[in-house]
Amino acid sequence: MKIFNKFAIICIVLLITKTTEAQNITGKWKTIDDKTNKARSVVEIYQGSDGKYYGKVVEIFPAPGEDPNPRCTECSKNDSRYNQPVKGMVIIRGLEKSGSKFVNGRALDPETGNEYSCQMWRDGKNLIIRGYIGFSFAGRSQTWLPYN
Repeated sequence: MKIFNKFAIICIVLLITKTTEAQNITGKWKTIDDKTNKARSVVEIYQGSDGKYYGKVVEIFPAPGEDPNPRCTECSKNDSRYNQPVKGMVIIRGLEKSGSKFVNGRALDPETGNEYSCQMWRDGKNLIIRGYIGFSFAGRSQTWLPYN
């Protein structure tokens, strides 16, 4: 009986550890361009002092001939990020944890200046971000990869 109890405790601890790991979105993630399938940037997801989650561009991988230090020239002139460097810019704002997903956030595409509602969740080791206008089923998803 004692062996069974120890085994059950070990299983529970492992399950809790795996579940927590699967739901953690904090850290650095490599973004992939939809058209070229090449790495575009590294975004660091972190939890703010308000308990919500944010994403900041910490590295950029420009294609040959692209500006190595782009600015958000397409952002709305009413947005504080207008004409600011993309590197260092917070492009994900206000995600809230809800079960295994992170919801109610806003995502900025600094290349177009468009801002979308967004949600994120883990899929194994990867991070899925879904951006949309209105309803999430009408949006599109990207897979971000862990970055070391």
